[in-house]
Amino acid sequence: MAKKRITSQDVANLAEVSRTTVSLVLNEVEGASIPVSTREKVRHAAKELGYVPNMAARALASQRAEAIGLVMTRSPELISSDAFLPQILGGLLRVIKQQDFRLLIEIVEEDHDQNVYLELAKAKHIDGMIILTPRMTDNGLKLLEDMNIPAVLLGTMPGYNLPCVDIDNYKSAYTATEYLIGLGHREIACVLNAPPSYITWQDRMNGYKDALTAAGLSYSESLIGHGEFSPESGYKAMKNLLDAGATFTAVFVASDNVAVGVKAALREAGLHIPNDVSIIGFDDIPTAAFSDPPLTTIHLPAQEMASKACLLLLDLIKGKEPAEKKILMDTELVIRKSC
Repeated sequence: MAKKRITSQDVANLAEVSRTTVSLVLNEVEGASIPVSTREKVRHAAKELGYVPNMAARALASQRAEAIGLVMTRSPELISSDAFLPQILGGLLRVIKQQDFRLLIEIVEEDHDQNVYLELAKAKHIDGMIILTPRMTDNGLKLLEDMNIPAVLLGTMPGYNLPCVDIDNYKSAYTATEYLIGLGHREIACVLNAPPSYITWQDRMNGYKDALTAAGLSYSESLIGHGEFSPESGYKAMKNLLDAGATFTAVFVASDNVAVGVKAALREAGLHIPNDVSIIGFDDIPTAAFSDPPLTTIHLPAQEMASKACLLLLDLIKGKEPAEKKILMDTELVIRKSC
């Protein structure tokens, strides 16, 4: 026989209260004047019976779906090889688990309609969304802002007033390049992390260029490779530089994930890291410390950034004015053995 589903009425009967009281307690409805002793009785009864609230009923009671969306602005193929993403998910889930919210994951590719975010909010019944690495060409963000739908960017978009959590990509790239210069390198290549439509591409590129200029070194297009999130793109970018006859003694790679492919291309060409070529990455993904050689990189606090973005979004959903609308987190140069 099928096991009978425990209902809120069962909880009400055991706690000797009304069903409405059970709903108010378990949905934590603000302003409900229910004695602490009654609340404890209800929670104890629910736990004893193993009661699981119906999500649709909870949404009706609270006028919220109790779900947020993580919207990623890249193709499924690129996401599948992204070693950075699990840290973001870990940071979100750490907060969501404590708040009894659900997490939905959606993908929005470059040619999407500008109404896509509004449609997501309606069709997926989400209370708000976190948008990972937004693109400068994304016109849908303006509509999202105008409609006052709770949204937080993991990244920065100039010209928008949406709350965001980010790092100083320019300063971090400058620091990475400056470190190589300090070691005595004068010919420094750069392999970028993303297409030019992403703001991180621009900021990390400018940090690299300005560090060269400050040291009296010339910038050369012939030393620039273009990665696109994945190790494969890093391999192709470095192979193109080597095949074109580019000469350099060090390379700044604006993504550890891309650096995996860069290292493979250098080894394939018979070059030793760091004796022939020094390499510095960006992100400090979990495998960076265990690669061969361990990768010197810029540590980006991915989990903490995701957690802060989630807390910021939950405040917006609950109608609270956030103390900070733009949170800029610190990065750190982590020196290992690849330079």
